[in-house]
Amino acid sequence: MTPRILSPFVLAVSALLAVGYAYVAARLGAGPWSRTALALPFLLVWIVPVAYWTRDGTRTETWFDRAIHQASYLSMAWISFLLVGALARDVALLATRIPGFGGVHGAIAQDGVPVVFAASLLAMAIGATTALRGPRIQDVTVPIAGLHPDLDGFRIVQISDLHVGRTIRRPYVERVVACAEALAPDLVAFTGDMVDAPVAHIAADVAPLAALAREKPAFFVLGNHDCYAGAQDWITHFEHLGVRVLRNEHDAIRKGAATMIVGGVVDPAYRDASPAISLDAAAPADFRLLLAHNPKLAPLGARAGFDLQLSGHTHAGQFFPWTIAVRLVHAPHVAGLSREERMWVYVSAGTGSWGPPVRFGTSPEITRITLVRGTVDGHRSDAVECAPSRASFNGRT
Repeated sequence: MTPRILSPFVLAVSALLAVGYAYVAARLGAGPWSRTALALPFLLVWIVPVAYWTRDGTRTETWFDRAIHQASYLSMAWISFLLVGALARDVALLATRIPGFGGVHGAIAQDGVPVVFAASLLAMAIGATTALRGPRIQDVTVPIAGLHPDLDGFRIVQISDLHVGRTIRRPYVERVVACAEALAPDLVAFTGDMVDAPVAHIAADVAPLAALAREKPAFFVLGNHDCYAGAQDWITHFEHLGVRVLRNEHDAIRKGAATMIVGGVVDPAYRDASPAISLDAAAPADFRLLLAHNPKLAPLGARAGFDLQLSGHTHAGQFFPWTIAVRLVHAPHVAGLSREERMWVYVSAGTGSWGPPVRFGTSPEITRITLVRGTVDGHRSDAVECAPSRASFNGRT
């Protein structure tokens, strides 16, 4: 067996971090001591994927393990901001080499390094505040030509990429539930990556979600992180919470005289099946909704004849500069409302945050999708803050 340290994954991570460190140390380090200090965050980032992601996830974590993870994730965000700052400084130095800009060039050369460090720390503070203050409500109106009158105004609340685990714990989940209940949904859609740890570790943190399945239909599809955390155990647990888990299948609900089909596909990370869906054997319906964690599955939903697909996965990049990079991977379905042939696709920016509890250039969201009769382009309103009082949460474990 190939030693873990020589696996392609570890070698790739090590090479990327080594190149990043070499650049930052050369451009921002002022001597051997500062360059040695700059190696610490890169080492912390390296430790988690190498020492933790490649081992058995059932091992009980200690306080030291949790501390290392938090330090590593925060280092990931800080290094990202630091690299961007170093690159911006170098671009500015290059641009001011032309005659007449000597004074500016000298100021950037002399004062640019502390400015980069200060800006990266400020970005971290702003990003952490944005991530931890909780999700905003994102209202989305989706016009459907010929929509059944009983579905006009139908409200779907989407919760996606909550990532309950090391950073997102029960108080955050309780706030999400209180916000979602206040939106008076007709249907609740959990579109994957709800958890980041095995059931035994975070069942109490996830428990408040059961309140959303008591009054209205609630559906869940697996995301890749749900699979990493133990797909079968989480399928059983969500069913115990009263949530309908859809694995390449569909169900039907009624609103007045209207029928809605709700389909769901597994994530490509699910080992027991590949994503697939068909409506060939489905009864006639007035609206067809598909839940698919990964927006790259949109062609599958469009071919099957769905009217709207709800997805997550991208986090809209979560924080700069990944907000730009994610567009190269997931375009045209990166975040917000878009089209896949005749089917609408909405991609949530995520209700929580993965890894670094940092949001910069994006905000966590709970999405309220309202179906309306019409043929105009879809419209997303400005997001509003969700700040219910703690007493408004009525969930019970």
